[in-house]
Amino acid sequence: MFAIVTIAGQQFKVEEGQKLFVHRLEAASGDSVSFDEVLLIDNGGDVRIGMPVLKAKVKATVLDHVKGDKVIVFKKKRRKGYKVKNGHRQSFTRIQIDSIAG
Repeated sequence: MFAIVTIAGQQFKVEEGQKLFVHRLEAASGDSVSFDEVLLIDNGGDVRIGMPVLKAKVKATVLDHVKGDKVIVFKKKRRKGYKVKNGHRQSFTRIQIDSIAG
């Protein structure tokens, strides 16, 4: 059984027991969160598609908050002496899917 759900503005294909990284959520480690923007549920070949969403919930547990790999942002304009080098690390939340109800 899997579902396609919108979490923090992005769509994910999730299954029970799966661990995944999503954009930073406003929840503490160990908290239980639920997502109700379920777009599709496939239960062993029985596919239900929402128009636009289904009346279902996906429950998950927040494992921890981490930062992603560093991305270097380098800007340059040739022959002008303009160079700027910045770095950026995106904040992520690692969650584990507990149940898909619906």
